[in-house]
Amino acid sequence: MADPRAFISFDFDHNNDQKILFAGQTKLSKTPFNIEDWSSKTRLPQSEWEKLIEEKINKCNMLIVLVGKNMATATGAVKEIAFARKHNVPVFGVYVDGANSTSNLPDGLQRNRTINWEWNAIASAIDQMMTEGKNKSK
Repeated sequence: MADPRAFISFDFDHNNDQKILFAGQTKLSKTPFNIEDWSSKTRLPQSEWEKLIEEKINKCNMLIVLVGKNMATATGAVKEIAFARKHNVPVFGVYVDGANSTSNLPDGLQRNRTINWEWNAIASAIDQMMTEGKNKSK
């Protein structure tokens, strides 16, 4: 199987460093998988951003939401989750930047699908996502 294509959703204003670290760490040989980071790298006008991001999410196998301490203000993440749901793209979250099971989650992200930043757990979640939604074998 080809490497899964994952869209990484994150709080652009507060968690860009964690997104860079997360995407970079997936390239290490010790991780049991490799993902492609298809998230937006720059700020765009709202309508242009929505069109581009929805198209990218629709081409991905999953959406990974990096859940930081300020997710309540991350309106872009809420839209990205909605785009994923619209296109039947499986979603899970990873706590970053000191966030934990008591932190606010963006609308649409389930608490039972949000995990700690531990590669074995992330690999298991990716395996699970590859059997759900648009990835499901017919």
